[in-house]
Amino acid sequence: MPETEKPLFGHPWIFIRGVPSLNFLPPEGPLEIAFAGRSNVGKSSLINALVGQKGLARTSNTPGRTQELNYFVPDGYSGEGNDLPPMAIVDMPGYGYAQAPKEQVDKWTKLVFDYLRGRATLKRVYVLIDSRHGIKKNDEDVLTLLDKAAVSYQLVLTKTDKIKAPAVPKLLSETAERIRKRPAAYPAVLSTSSEKGDGLDDLRQAIAETVGIANWK
Repeated sequence: MPETEKPLFGHPWIFIRGVPSLNFLPPEGPLEIAFAGRSNVGKSSLINALVGQKGLARTSNTPGRTQELNYFVPDGYSGEGNDLPPMAIVDMPGYGYAQAPKEQVDKWTKLVFDYLRGRATLKRVYVLIDSRHGIKKNDEDVLTLLDKAAVSYQLVLTKTDKIKAPAVPKLLSETAERIRKRPAAYPAVLSTSSEKGDGLDDLRQAIAETVGIANWK
């Protein structure tokens, strides 16, 4: 199968680099989508479930462990000339860890804002919200940061298997209403469960549409 016809998901992905500061960013090439969320929101588990590859993004029992922008791309591309992957996933550092020292928080804020503001290939940020807790103050702060950077973002509820099924539509509606007036927010809110696989195809479809790829299955 030609490289251009390979499915986006269900195809091996690889980690290419961690970016502790902007001078380590890879050259702008394929379109990027990024995942952001509070520590323990289930970000690594969702990325692994999304690409069907356990252990791609490292899950940790230590909140706040990831302090870099971690880049993942589909395998099988040299990265030279026109042989570029169709897109990249960027795993952003988790935020909101109460024990993080202020210096670390300031460093995170600078790295993330500089990346958001200056990355022309970044198409959308998927902000993950724990369905058991909803939007918290530090989520609001990040949404404001994204609005200020004028970067399109979409909210994704995680861990919906941990709440009662009838509560999910109500939570989706309430969450959509909370972001309705935010200038950079995409209006539709998605719901997912990495454990059960619920909503993953909806998220895959949303990502594929965002980066303009038809063959994602």
